[in-house]
Amino acid sequence: MPIVVDIDVMLARRKMSVGELADRVGITPANLAVLKNGRAKAVRFATLAALCEVLACQPGDLLRWEGDGEDERAAGG
Repeated sequence: MPIVVDIDVMLARRKMSVGELADRVGITPANLAVLKNGRAKAVRFATLAALCEVLACQPGDLLRWEGDGEDERAAGG
């Protein structure tokens, strides 16, 4: 998957645990783990907004695209 989730980075910067983040965002630790480990198929904007609010960051601090070249060629690039 070319989308990488950097929640771990923000958790470390904020010195916050996964459990604390899950509680403050209002999702289960299991669902946060799915998102954090890059196994989520989608994320609701409301969840992304809550993560950004709690972590005091921008969506781009949590999500980034890592193309592998093949994706770019297939898109005509």
